Formats: sequence, structure tokens, C-alpha cells
Amino acid sequence: MTILYRIYQWLIAAPILLILTAITALTTIIGTAFGKRSFWGYWPAHFWSRCVCSLWLVKVKVVGRERINKDQSYVFVANHQGAFDIWAIYGYLNHNFKWLMKKELENIPLVGRACKAAGHVFVDDSKIHSIKETIEEAEKTLKDGMSVVIFPEGSRSWDGKMIPFKRGAFMLAAEFRLPVVPITIDGSFKAMARDTYNVTPTTINVTIHEPIFPGERGFNTRTLMAQCREAINSALPEKDKDPQ
Repeated sequence: MTILYRIYQWLIAAPILLILTAITALTTIIGTAFGKRSFWGYWPAHFWSRCVCSLWLVKVKVVGRERINKDQSYVFVANHQGAFDIWAIYGYLNHNFKWLMKKELENIPLVGRACKAAGHVFVDDSKIHSIKETIEEAEKTLKDGMSVVIFPEGSRSWDGKMIPFKRGAFMLAAEFRLPVVPITIDGSFKAMARDTYNVTPTTINVTIHEPIFPGERGFNTRTLMAQCREAINSALPEKDKDPQ
């Protein structure tokens, strides 16, 4: 069965994915050029992500959508098990948002241009003043239900367990003064680990936790980071839980 799936993955699914990705990127670039970035910057990629999961025979189950309001802007923070995290959130969160992504991703042919056209926020970790620029750029779009998604670990896990969070993501969340929603992703590591391009058909479980609202004085970033990590950790299986 594994051999048959590998044949399907590389000879059928992969070529289709390349074509779909190119079509989605071009649709985003052309669509946003005519305006309505909130539509063209989200919906083509939303359906593309669902197609990707279906192509790879990966199912995504979401719990907790009722905890978020489609008209409210949020800062979503999620653990980062693998590449399928992106497709699981883009395709199944069902809430319009922008990614907070690494600056180098802007250099991916066609895809990088589409991400820029869609209004996703790029972060340049090599520059000290980058955080301020990121805040200013993100604040332009975080209104009328538009949200942002951040992976506070900064990179994918090597073993499926959470790695330390970077405080910068929560400093940004504190600056935005928006409710923060922790998201637990479980199963993405099994679908495709960081050290391979081979996909394993499986089910990815996405748990949307209760929003954490800022008080009168905003957020204490260390406390917020601890609260989000605890919430995300609570929905992981025992073998992947953070022992701390």
C-alpha cells in the first residue's frame, strides 16, 4: 500500500499540486490588482489548501470554531508541527487572516509575489527595527474581522513536540491589543515531518481555544506566552505534551 501511495503522490498528486499552486498564485496576483484584497488574498488560497489536503488524502477536523466571531479581528498563535499546519489553518480555520511570515519566503518564485499581493506581513529577523515596521504594516490590515496568524516557535518541530516560543510574537500581539486565540495542531507531524517530503495519509486535529482578551493595560507578554503555551499543550496527546 505504501508503494502504491508513493506512486500516486509523486506521479499524480504532485504534478496536480504544482499546477494548482501556479493557478492559485496567479489568481491572487491578478485578483488583488483589481482591488478587494480581503477577498482575493484569502479565498483562492483557502480552496487551494483544501485541495492540497484532499489530494494527499489528509483529513482535517476542527473543534472550537464557535469560540471565534467572524467579525472580530484576532491574533491566532499555533504550534508548528509541519508543513501541513499551513494548509490546515488556511483551509479549515474559516476566518479571514494574514500570515506573519519570514522575509525569505518572499523570494519563492510566484508564491512569494502572490503572498505579497495578498497582504501577508513579512518579518525580517536580521534587522533590529523590523519589529516596529512589522507592527505598522500589520496594523493597517487588522480591522473589520481581518486577523493575523503567528507560529511563535518560529520554525517547524523536529519531533512533533513544541519547541520554545519566541517572545517577539507575543510582543506583537500585545502591541495589536487584540484578543489572542491559541490553536493546537495535532497530526501534522505525522502527515509530513520536517526531514521528509513524503506524505502519510492521516487526520489532523485542529483545536481552537478560548480567546484571551487584553485588560485595560494590555497584555503582559510573558504571562500571555505562558497562557498560550498551556492552552496549546492541553489539547496535544500525552506523548507530545510539554513536560514543563
